[in-house]
Amino acid sequence: MRAKKALGRAAATVASTIVCGLAIAITPARAADAGQIEAARKEGQVVWYTTLIVNQAIRPLQEAFEKKYPGVRLQYSRADDAPTALKILSEARAGRVQADVFDSLYAMIAVGRAGLIAPYRPPNIDQFPPELKDRDGAWTALLVYVFSAGVNTSMVPLDQAPKTFQDLLDPKWKGRIGWHASSFAGAAGFVGSVLTSMGEDRGMEYLRALARQRIINVEASSRAVLDQVIAGEYPLALMIFINHAVISARKGAPSAWLKIEPMPVALDAISVLKGAPHPNAARLLAEFLTSEEGQQVLRQADYLPALPSVPTMVPGLRPADGKYQATYLRPEEVERNMTRWSKVVEDLFR
Repeated sequence: MRAKKALGRAAATVASTIVCGLAIAITPARAADAGQIEAARKEGQVVWYTTLIVNQAIRPLQEAFEKKYPGVRLQYSRADDAPTALKILSEARAGRVQADVFDSLYAMIAVGRAGLIAPYRPPNIDQFPPELKDRDGAWTALLVYVFSAGVNTSMVPLDQAPKTFQDLLDPKWKGRIGWHASSFAGAAGFVGSVLTSMGEDRGMEYLRALARQRIINVEASSRAVLDQVIAGEYPLALMIFINHAVISARKGAPSAWLKIEPMPVALDAISVLKGAPHPNAARLLAEFLTSEEGQQVLRQADYLPALPSVPTMVPGLRPADGKYQATYLRPEEVERNMTRWSKVVEDLFR
């Protein structure tokens, strides 16, 4: 009964996030040995609930994993953060855990609160900095997402582009800045980063001033918002993924990201589920995804690897590499504050 109540509370929390815009022993750290690999082969498959883009990331990872571990099929189901958590919670309430591992930006907090995460430390866990792992082993980062302003360089020469948050308040940008209105990877994440880095009073003062700039609310992904900037619909966007700007520039688009510090950084992390139907294969996949081999596949897919020893597609995209100030928005902080950040967006920017 208590477990069902916990699952119900966690599901309610995740559902609230969507509306607003969204005691297991830790497995010892060790490389997969022949016994574990053989046990995983007997299980035959591993099921991954993922938020990553299938063609860009999942299929290359699937190919690399199955080549390394023949006999272990990687099955996946793709959905966004909150729907993935709701699916896990609903299946657990029905007494049928279906997935072995899942990744998310922050939904692992609700899943963990419901007692559905089996802590696991990959063998190379010490290579991850503290901000990219849970101290109790509930999750380990796969990727980092770095956000900043994106600009159309045909419309705005870089020497005339904003360089600070204060520059965004210049009257010349009024009605000329867009963002994804209903997402953490957009307005809510920008609000969260400002309040976290500036503090409550100064942050709210800044956001009220920014609201007077009449930000263009776009009901589309941050990638689509950047595409609109590239197309010249407006010159500037906030909270674009900086690797997207790099990818577009490589293809010849008038695209660049701006180093307006501190820059918001979030992460996508992997967790192993308690009661996973394929527990050995689950740990095998988690180990692979966080290893140099798995992180190289993500790098080749133009993501920003979490493992510091694996470089990004071009130098300087991660805080330590680019030597810029960053505001890390850890999963527990995002989950705790997302409802409030979304309300600030509704109150000031709608």
